[in-house]
Amino acid sequence: MGLPALEFSDCYVDSPQFRERLKSHELELEKTNKFIKELIKDGKALIQALKNLSTAKRKFAESLNEFKFQCIGDAETDDEICIAKSLQEFAGVLQNLEDERTRMIENANDVLILPLERFRKEQIGAAKEAKKKYDKETEKYCTVLEKHLSLSAKKKEAHLHEADNQVDIVRQHFYEVSLEYVFKVQEVQERKMFEFVEPLLAFLQGLFTYYHHGYELAKDFNHFKTDLTISIQNTRNRFESTRSEVECLMKKMKENPHEHKSISPNTMEGYLFVQEKRSFVSTWVKYYCIYHREPKRMTMMLFDQKSGAKNGDEEGFTLKSCIRRKTDSIEKRFCFDIEAMDRPGVITMQALSEEDRRLWMEAMDGREPVYTLNRDSQNEAMAQLDVIGFNVVKKFIYAIETRGIDELGLYRIVGVNSRVQKLLSLAMDPKTCADVELDSTEWEIKTITSAIKHYLRMLPAPLMTYQYQRSFIKAAKLDNPEARVAEIHSIVHRLPEKNRQMLELLMKHLAKVASHHQQNLMTVANLGVVFGPTLLRPQEETVAAIMDIKFQNIVVEILIENHERIFKDMPVSGGGQGNSQLNLPRRRSTDSKAPSCSERPLTLFHTPSFSEKDKAVEKRNSAVVNSSADLPSVNCNSTLDWTRLNSLPTRDGDQDGLQLSKQSRPNSLQNPKVRSSMSTSPASPSPTSPRSPSWPMFSAPSSPQLASSTSSESSPVSHPPRKARALYACKAEHDSELSFIAGTIFENVHPSREPGWLEGTLDGKTGLIPENYVEFV
Repeated sequence: MGLPALEFSDCYVDSPQFRERLKSHELELEKTNKFIKELIKDGKALIQALKNLSTAKRKFAESLNEFKFQCIGDAETDDEICIAKSLQEFAGVLQNLEDERTRMIENANDVLILPLERFRKEQIGAAKEAKKKYDKETEKYCTVLEKHLSLSAKKKEAHLHEADNQVDIVRQHFYEVSLEYVFKVQEVQERKMFEFVEPLLAFLQGLFTYYHHGYELAKDFNHFKTDLTISIQNTRNRFESTRSEVECLMKKMKENPHEHKSISPNTMEGYLFVQEKRSFVSTWVKYYCIYHREPKRMTMMLFDQKSGAKNGDEEGFTLKSCIRRKTDSIEKRFCFDIEAMDRPGVITMQALSEEDRRLWMEAMDGREPVYTLNRDSQNEAMAQLDVIGFNVVKKFIYAIETRGIDELGLYRIVGVNSRVQKLLSLAMDPKTCADVELDSTEWEIKTITSAIKHYLRMLPAPLMTYQYQRSFIKAAKLDNPEARVAEIHSIVHRLPEKNRQMLELLMKHLAKVASHHQQNLMTVANLGVVFGPTLLRPQEETVAAIMDIKFQNIVVEILIENHERIFKDMPVSGGGQGNSQLNLPRRRSTDSKAPSCSERPLTLFHTPSFSEKDKAVEKRNSAVVNSSADLPSVNCNSTLDWTRLNSLPTRDGDQDGLQLSKQSRPNSLQNPKVRSSMSTSPASPSPTSPRSPSWPMFSAPSSPQLASSTSSESSPVSHPPRKARALYACKAEHDSELSFIAGTIFENVHPSREPGWLEGTLDGKTGLIPENYVEFV
């Protein structure tokens, strides 16, 4: 219930009821005064907390901005470059946000604290002063009145009349003070409705301005966020394959360290103990020694392995001779003597083992160490780039393209090793090759695809040769995408004739496989992962070589995407980086080929719910998968469960990382007339942030009914517009397309004139959406 009104007429009556009503107003003012006092205190604490938060966030942003990623290897992929600059992008966003917060904090004291303090002092303080004056006049009036009434009636008339006048003056002054006090109390009660609330509204408006600035920053950041999310997903996929390779190499090193020890034909290095005579006492000092064969130069460095510290400067001398020390001539084992041309006396050294001494002795005698790769000699003799090899590969490819080019996980799923070996033995034996019937159900498609990969691994050298392996890797590391294609084009035509012919045969086939990626899920990127380590395997297994696997994959992707240009056209004279088109951006595909490595979308998956038809397909597919691998049924419009596919069996050289690819760009997107009909404002994808595969994924409802287009040139819209949800992320490559991430909701979705594309609206922009990337909701 509200406060009772104070009537001015009640000031003359001054009844107990009036005093009670006045008292309720006084209590309300005191309550308001205490509340404002606490509010000012809390407001100052809030402003200080905001200042502390802003300082902490600025420090956090500075830390992000100062950190620089260092990747393994001498070059970075486009995805790694995007990730490396992400911290600076994050820091910039945070700094921008904190600049706006600082402006809000600076204004908060003026719009909130000062007005509240002014209202409390000027209005409530004035009411308190008026109350003091009112109480004083009340006491004075009551005292005068009591004294006047106690006068005797026997006093002179003039004295009594003077006393009456004095009482009237005091009473009149009391009434005036009472009226002023009542007026002030009611004025303050009314003023607090706006002078108290208005500063709070202004402060909240500052907060809203700050948050709106953050929203605008988020919209501007969405494009980079989408690119970064895709780059993170691609890098994670590469990491999984690279990690398995490094782990495999580590296990091999543990099992047989001598066989995998790196031996260079030009240098020998390692720890040696050198005998030094000091004050007639012989001591053995540990040095790290490097011997260069060509100039016969030995360098020794005193190094403490325990502390990791280098002690002193390097010593060097030129070798004259090296003689093994007999066991009976010295108490120490594994010793040998060397003489230097520029240092007097004989230097006695101790190796770490007999094998280590043998290697040092061979190096200093100028004998080359025998380095052999761990390959099966029978397989080397068996697989050759001859007529039989070409016929076998052509026969295998024909069987794959006619029988199973749409089979899920083609080349990704491996066959049983014994069956693969049997097929290769029969197919490559002139006596039995004619009896091999690949059309029969005896040979599964996964057996045939594994046989092709095994044949390529059995060659004495990789198909793209050890000689040009580093050249291909360097080409893939070029910054300009067109330069990569031009350099690889040039190197391919330097390959031996048979190698180039086999490579052309294989790339033409893989391009056909990739063109069916909606059915077999083998995109150009996935085929690069499978064939990169096989076609470009390094001569030595090292961690550095494994780190280059991602660039091997890129080389194969480029060969598949550009096989017609690379193998049919001769490279431009001057080749490689001398090409005049190197400064042009990467060409965008205008035909309906499989997506390129630059078009890969973010692979976010959900587990589909199987219909009866899907279960039947799954049952049929389970016949070609090991019992430990559970492969979901997938048709051209279904999605794939990432974790289930990753559980499929693999072999050395086959990498994980299947991903769904982006739909090909329609030809008419190159037409300015078509583009001009679309909005050219920048896309604003949904702010929903996708998560990494190790966290819960965005998931669509069970058994999604994917959007299907029934559009035609004459009737672009065959049903009313509807809402649709994105199943995967997609990066726009034309102004007429929309960029988005998984979970984005589109409005006004309807078929477009472009086959395979829908038209919809996102954040006010209308553009094209790949049909198989969304489902209607």
